[in-house]
Amino acid sequence: MKISMDIELQDIPGQLVLALEPVSDFGGNILSVLHQRDKKTPSGRIPVQFVFELEEKRLDRVVERLKERGVKVVRIGKERLKESMVVLLIGHIMHSDVRDTIDSIDSTGFAEVVGLSVSMPGVAKKSSASVTLSAIGKKELEEALQILKRTVNKKGILIITPI
Repeated sequence: MKISMDIELQDIPGQLVLALEPVSDFGGNILSVLHQRDKKTPSGRIPVQFVFELEEKRLDRVVERLKERGVKVVRIGKERLKESMVVLLIGHIMHSDVRDTIDSIDSTGFAEVVGLSVSMPGVAKKSSASVTLSAIGKKELEEALQILKRTVNKKGILIITPI
C-alpha cells in the first residue's frame, strides 16, 4: 500500500535518518521525501513529508516505532492519491522559491508533489527538475497541473507536460 505521511522532527542532527529507518526496518520502500530544514513549525520542529510503500499490517508498528523515537506523526494518508504524472521544469527553479511552487499544489488538499529531482549545473545557470504530482482522481490531477502551470509561468519557468 502507498502511504503519505507528515511528521515533525526535532531540530538536531540525525533526526531524518532516525525517522526513515523504521520504514526500511519493516520492509517499506521510500518513494519521496520533502525535508525543508529552514521551515519550522510553531513548536520549533522541522516538518517532513514522505511517501512510501508498505504492507498495511506493518503500518501500526512503523508509527509506534516513530513515536518511540520522538517523532511527531501529524498525518497519515493511505492510498489517497491514486493518479500521478511527471512533469519537467526548466528555469531558475531554486531561486524562484521551490517551496512556494510545491505549496501551491500541496495546499489544495486533493493533490501533492510526491517527488522532486533537481539538477543544478551552476548558481547562475538554469536548472531542471522532474516533478511527480499525485492526486485523488484524474480531474483533480488536471486541476493540480493547471495550478502548477500558473505558478511556474509567473516565475518564468518552462513546464513540459506529458502528451
